[in-house]
Amino acid sequence: MTGDRVDQLIAAWQRELPSVLYPTTELTKRVMLLADDLSEVTRRVLRDVGLTTAEFDVLVSLRRAGTPYRMKPSDLSRNLLLSSGGTSNVTNQLAGRGLVVREPDPDDGRGTQIRLTEQGIEAAERAVQASAAAHDEMWSELPPETVQAAAEALRALFVTDRPAARTGTRS
Repeated sequence: MTGDRVDQLIAAWQRELPSVLYPTTELTKRVMLLADDLSEVTRRVLRDVGLTTAEFDVLVSLRRAGTPYRMKPSDLSRNLLLSSGGTSNVTNQLAGRGLVVREPDPDDGRGTQIRLTEQGIEAAERAVQASAAAHDEMWSELPPETVQAAAEALRALFVTDRPAARTGTRS
């Protein structure tokens, strides 16, 4: 049999249970496998720089926020789609390593904000650079125009008003 993993999977279902195949099945399977591959590459890179995925997400969210690299815990939770408890646990781990600090919210005397330390800024930038390079390497054998065409095709999927996009479901 020729083809890739998805072609083989589709052919097997076509033989065994064709009613489960929809016009979107091939796209769905390819996106799922791609997401798995990207996640594995990211996890590997993050292990090398000494971060978990959750720690990376917090650090890069704060770094992406711009100077002074701080956010309210509730905003951070909302950006990361984490519970407040989950965000607090990750923030505690990062604070224990000197990568973030909690400080009073300058706009609300009752609140706090999470801010990157100099070490945290460096760690976030190192991790982002390493993951970006690893992701770029995944596509290195493809011509740039193929990568661009794929990005444009996927962009069209994200600008539509799909039910999953509205609810945030990731099935």
